[in-house]
Amino acid sequence: MGNADGRFAPSPTGMLHVGNLRTALLAWLFARSQDARFLVRVEDLDRSRVRPGVEEAQLADLAALGLDWDSPIVRQSERMDLYTEAIATLDAEGLLYPCYCTRAEIRASASAPHGISAADRYPGTCRGLTAPERAEKEAAGRPPAMRVRARGARVAFEDRLFGPYEDEVDDFVVRRNDGAPAYQLAVVVDDALQGMGEVVRGADLLDSTPRQVLLQRLLGLPTPRYAHVPLVLGPDGQRLAKRHGAVTLADRAALGESPEDTLARMARSLKLAETGEKPTAAADLLARFDPDRLPREPSVWSPESRAAHTGKDRKRHQ
Repeated sequence: MGNADGRFAPSPTGMLHVGNLRTALLAWLFARSQDARFLVRVEDLDRSRVRPGVEEAQLADLAALGLDWDSPIVRQSERMDLYTEAIATLDAEGLLYPCYCTRAEIRASASAPHGISAADRYPGTCRGLTAPERAEKEAAGRPPAMRVRARGARVAFEDRLFGPYEDEVDDFVVRRNDGAPAYQLAVVVDDALQGMGEVVRGADLLDSTPRQVLLQRLLGLPTPRYAHVPLVLGPDGQRLAKRHGAVTLADRAALGESPEDTLARMARSLKLAETGEKPTAAADLLARFDPDRLPREPSVWSPESRAAHTGKDRKRHQ
C-alpha cells in the first residue's frame, strides 16, 4: 500500500478522554501493524487555550496505554514560518481574498448549503468586493481573514472506512483575522512535510477533508490516504465529553479502573478483545488488528457502568 506512516495530533487544551484515546489507539494500530512510523504532533496554534502541563499529561496517558511514537514531537507553534510561506504561495497565485465577515454574519446567511454546518460554510459575501469597499471595511477597524477562492470545486476521495466521499468546497479560511494560520492550512502543511501516508482520525472531521484535499492540490502537495474512525458517544448519543462524567484515565483511576482496564474496554468496543480479556498494552492487539473488521458505527461509552457497546441506533455525530 505504500507509505503507511501515521500520526496523532492532540491540542493541549484539556485532558484526553477515552474517545480521543481510542482514536489514538487506532491511529497507532494502523501504522504499527504496517511497520510504519507513528508520530505525535501537538496542535497548539491557539495559544490562548493552551494550558500548562496538559501536553505532558496527554503524552503520559498515551504511554500508559502502551502507545509509543517516533521522535521528534512536533509543535505547530514552532512552525509558523512554514504556514506563512504556504499562505504567501497561495496569495501570489491569486487564490486568496480578504474576508471581513463575522461568524454571526455568516450564520445569518440564508444561502448556506448542506454538508458542513451553516456556521462554517461560507456564502462568498466578500469574494467580489472592490478595492474601495475593502478599504472602507479596513478603515472601520475590521481586520480581514484570508479565504481560498475555491470556485465551487467538487472534491472526491476514498476513505478507508467510509468509502467514497464527495462534497463541494466553500471559500474556507486559511489565515484568521488575528493573523494566525487556520487549522485547515496548518494540518495540510504538517502532514505533507512530516511525510504522512495515512491520516487516521475521528469521523467528525470527514466533511472537512475535501477542503484539505483541495489545498493539497493547490499547493502541489501529496494527498495521503484517509481513515475516519467512528466516534465514541456518551449515553445521550452526543460526542463524548467531560460533561459525561468519568471519561479520562485519571477519572477512571479514581473509580478503581487501571489503564489496562480502560484499554480492554476500548478493545472490546473495536471487536479486538472478547469479554474477560485484558490486554496489558496496545501491542497485544496488533496480531488481531484488521481495519476491514472495525465497526463502522459509533460506540456508546457508559462512564460509570464500565460498559461500552456499539450504538447502531444512535445518531452519528459529525
